[in-house]
Amino acid sequence: MEKSVNLDNALLIQKVSTNWLETHLKDESIILIDTQPNVHDYIKEHIPTSVYLDGSTLQRTNNGMPATFASANVMQSIFRRVGIQSDKIVVVYSGKGSFKGWGDGLESFMVSYTLARCGYDKIFILDGGIDKWKSEQKPISQAFPQIKSSQVTMNTQDHYAVTIDEVKRLKEKENVMLLDARPTSFYQGISGPWIRNGHIPGAVNLPWKLFVDETNPYLLKPDHIIQSILEKYHISKEKEIICSCGTGREATIEFVILNWFLNYPNVQLYEGSFTEWSADPSNPVESQNSSSVQKRIM
Repeated sequence: MEKSVNLDNALLIQKVSTNWLETHLKDESIILIDTQPNVHDYIKEHIPTSVYLDGSTLQRTNNGMPATFASANVMQSIFRRVGIQSDKIVVVYSGKGSFKGWGDGLESFMVSYTLARCGYDKIFILDGGIDKWKSEQKPISQAFPQIKSSQVTMNTQDHYAVTIDEVKRLKEKENVMLLDARPTSFYQGISGPWIRNGHIPGAVNLPWKLFVDETNPYLLKPDHIIQSILEKYHISKEKEIICSCGTGREATIEFVILNWFLNYPNVQLYEGSFTEWSADPSNPVESQNSSSVQKRIM
């Protein structure tokens, strides 16, 4: 039986099913956002009434540091242009797409986290994305909606994110877990694009793909499997959790799952992640060949 969707809570991110969206597709209270990895994927096919938002525009270069989260003013401009309004529910979806682009399963989580970070308070993620929608032979469109720019104002929620200085201070505490959502080969330093490959000392590798279906990365695994994964890694609600990855993007899926889907009370995201950490030669980095002891939970 499908879980009911709570429309009343303030500041929430929930996952919704394709059946729920089909039932509510014509609701005037909903703004449907397509975040497929390439605009040509959207042009080729999208869920009716959806408007396109390129998730890659939400990260920009700042003082030479690539892929940092854009400023509130930039975010506000982007969200206004797709017609987001404070009294509407935003439903976000994506898909693997057939044109060159990310297509890895993270777009809807990245966009949803950014909306919440900017103070938007009702965000739903379509579980399974457009790929599940199409597999169920639900309607597809090529028509572009008539969207007017809004005047929505963003209210940055700084408490969701931690800075590099806060990571240095917090990660040494016994009750704090620093998660690294990247693939294991990156975490171990076997491969990777960074000037110093490896991971932040003390970080626990929790690859984000553990949480998604092997054939459809936009479909989360059942709740009981997600719970068993967290138990295996000794991740509990009693601990303070810091989610990290390479550029802050991969970590958004774990942040959303823990903070909103599972209601963990103390979860933050290190937006600068390993790209920022490894760029400073004074910051230690551990790898598979490191002589120092790595903190791992197996």
